[in-house]
Amino acid sequence: MARITEASKQAVIDRLDAVAVVEDYLRLEKKGGRYWGLCPFHHEKTPSFTVDPERKLYYCFGCHKGGTVVDFLMEMDKLSYVEALENLAKRFGIQLVYEAGAWAAPDTERQNRLEALAELYRRVSLSFHYLLMKKPEGEQAKNYILGRGMTAETIDRFRLGYSPADRGWLFRFLSGKGGFSEDFLVSSGLFSSKYPKSAFFSNRLMFPINDRQGKTVAFGGRILAGDGPKYLNSSESELFKKGQNLFALDLALAEVRSSKSAVIAEGYMDVLALHQAGILNAVAPLGTALTDDQARLLKRWADTVVLMLDADEAGQKALNKAVLTCRKNGLACSVAAFSGTEAKDPAEILHKYGAGALQNAVKSSILDFEYLLSRSKALSGDKSRSAAFLFPYLAVLDSEVSRDSCIGAIADEFGVDRRAVQDDYYRYVSGSAKTAVPERKNNPPRMNGELYLLTAVFLHPRFYRELRAAFSAEEVEDFHARELFIVLEEWFRNSENGADSPQEYQELFSRVTDEGLRDFIMRQGAGGAFDHPEQIVRDGIARVKSRILERRRSEITRQLRASGIDGLRQEDLLAEKVHIDSELTRLKEAD
Repeated sequence: MARITEASKQAVIDRLDAVAVVEDYLRLEKKGGRYWGLCPFHHEKTPSFTVDPERKLYYCFGCHKGGTVVDFLMEMDKLSYVEALENLAKRFGIQLVYEAGAWAAPDTERQNRLEALAELYRRVSLSFHYLLMKKPEGEQAKNYILGRGMTAETIDRFRLGYSPADRGWLFRFLSGKGGFSEDFLVSSGLFSSKYPKSAFFSNRLMFPINDRQGKTVAFGGRILAGDGPKYLNSSESELFKKGQNLFALDLALAEVRSSKSAVIAEGYMDVLALHQAGILNAVAPLGTALTDDQARLLKRWADTVVLMLDADEAGQKALNKAVLTCRKNGLACSVAAFSGTEAKDPAEILHKYGAGALQNAVKSSILDFEYLLSRSKALSGDKSRSAAFLFPYLAVLDSEVSRDSCIGAIADEFGVDRRAVQDDYYRYVSGSAKTAVPERKNNPPRMNGELYLLTAVFLHPRFYRELRAAFSAEEVEDFHARELFIVLEEWFRNSENGADSPQEYQELFSRVTDEGLRDFIMRQGAGGAFDHPEQIVRDGIARVKSRILERRRSEITRQLRASGIDGLRQEDLLAEKVHIDSELTRLKEAD
């Protein structure tokens, strides 16, 4: 067994650039002596993840994960300590020295196999490219791609290729001139599982699929003639996980980082067209709907995405899902416009209308909510069904303010009462609708007016008596704020003095069973924003009370407009409305 010498380990630590290593995974900004970014280990909107370039350590003030840069690499890429150290050594040009010993030896066999696979795929990619550009058998594929409006520069940049119709050629070539063993080739994923010497790709235009460092890890192939699927991707392997890779990310990453945005197209040709038109931050999923892993991958460097999927029905369904996937993973989203063209995808826009039309389609993109709102109106003449079409989108928004604004827009668009839309939405997320989304209790806490107030009271429970006199838990809409209200009520009924003390805090926290909510409260308390709660509680009670009264007033107005209401009921509602108006005036004057 061999182990890395202490001197070699120290040489790696001394040489490595901590910021450069971490920036392969997320965007960092320098503030003071540290670099800050959004933590890759938990979802957050405000950066709490820090890198200390001098000590070469990382720490997240949100989820409290921390350690050395080697630890970070181990966590992100699921590597052993030795594998992480070897990766860093290779990156920073350090020759590791091993010594005899019984300590865990590096998995050199696996590492050598992965390196050999990467070298094999690199050579195959170059060979396919040569066949496309230089050999007569590649003429059909080359004419096809040139006929679609792609330039020789684009072909070279993406290293497009051609896989011969002769399925035996690749095996003969690689085992002969290539010098690869037959056993290794059989296990490479380039050949049929049933017929090990028969190439997986045959007579296809080839698109190398690279990891973000530019290493070829798989291929996509477009059929040119004969039977079979139009597009075919390599099977998954040690090098390649389809749902975790994005086509052209290696070529787009610099622009994605710079612009903090990405354009997501549907397929290989669309990405080629976008890049040729100068839209260099374009990427695509690999033959499937956009996955959570792919969205999280982009979130490391981008804040926003523009979706530019096909204009046909299948493309629009995929677009709806992609919007939800992006929003769920913290990416703001817009939808590229195809208006003014009869094209169905970016490649066709470039071919028929030129680069300017493609650029304009991206620049004139509309917000995802506006797009979905227009789609909902076209789906059905039934207002309730049209509104319900938008509920999955509302459910994945990470801001109560945004959700509230969208509910108002839906009510205005369909000419219905805002409270009615809100009630239908909450029935939807609670599971009573036919098509349900995860319950709100499973969503992470998001700060809003109600949760802000309940957090302040939870951290300073002596104010709870004042809170419970103003309104009840049933009148609170936010799920997590209502949970805190219930915990406080249970504590209050069992507490001897209801004061702020370490024992009371422990008792309160022990009653919060939701780990996400408990961690949320701890973070807020550690931040110091609630250290002076008197004004926060007083203003918060007034604001939340006003919203409760305004909601009830809207409900009364809706009932008064309804037909068939009897006279006595109408008088009761009018009296209640007068009382609410008086209370709202009092609260406004007190403010």
